[in-house]
Amino acid sequence: MPTITTPFDAKSTADEVIAGVDLSGKRAVVTGGTSGIGLETARALAAAGAQVTLTTRDTEAGERAAADIRATTGRDDVHVAALNLLERSTIDAFVAGWSGPLHILVNNAGVMALPERTTTREGWETQFATNHLGHAALTLGLHRALAAARGARVVTVSSSAHLMSPVVFDDIHFISRPYEAWSAYGQSKTATILFTVAMAEKWAADGITANALHPGGIMTNLQRHLDDAQLRYVGAMDEQGLRLELPPGWKTPQQGAATSVLLAASPLVQGVTGRYFEDCNEAVVVTGPGDGLRGVAPYALDADDAGRLWDETVRLLQR
Repeated sequence: MPTITTPFDAKSTADEVIAGVDLSGKRAVVTGGTSGIGLETARALAAAGAQVTLTTRDTEAGERAAADIRATTGRDDVHVAALNLLERSTIDAFVAGWSGPLHILVNNAGVMALPERTTTREGWETQFATNHLGHAALTLGLHRALAAARGARVVTVSSSAHLMSPVVFDDIHFISRPYEAWSAYGQSKTATILFTVAMAEKWAADGITANALHPGGIMTNLQRHLDDAQLRYVGAMDEQGLRLELPPGWKTPQQGAATSVLLAASPLVQGVTGRYFEDCNEAVVVTGPGDGLRGVAPYALDADDAGRLWDETVRLLQR
């Protein structure tokens, strides 16, 4: 299959990629839509005419974000719903409360590089549980609504950090192997891509497309668990200890949201499914450590591992 390219690039903004797109009559859900790229994704979709629902653990923050979007877009149909990706009961409640079709689902929320191994009540490692399993439960629960839309799009925010680790199926939750923050984060993000690959194949007959993406480096709440050494390592802090608002080569939230918005709404990727994008274009497959944190690892697109992860995900969620 040919690699998908668009006229947009790393500097493009969410507003630019959605210019001229009419989402009137469409309904969208954005997880973690209260700040950062989630907020800008939701704002762009609302500005194009979509009825947007923000899901968040903190409904007060959600209401502030919704008010901001209403004020900047002139739309009054921006909604807020409580949802905690680590609390299955809140996911189930959201799914049960949803009626009618869902045209766009943006799985945006996440956590990064938790310094210590923590687990959920089920015994799942927290980053894997948040970034992958919580979103998987939500997406699976909304399958009927997505299918009813007849052309729904599922967009999942992954990361270039997937290049740091495949899914270690024999010890996903770091029970036997030593916990390492970035390996755990990388594994969780590989899982989001593999699940996307499986979803694209399994739900094609329902007219649902699914794609994953790396948004780029953006200063958001995602960095809240990084210490000074890690912030310097990723280029977000200078040697004097000053945290940079826009480190060299990083993106603004509007630029960081662009690839999500492209996949959620642009006619340029109509019908495209099972792919991984960065900088508003499909990423190239890379191998070896010399490739740096760009592109997509072959193991993240492996069809056999995608099927294996799907089965393991369903097994875990059915407990």
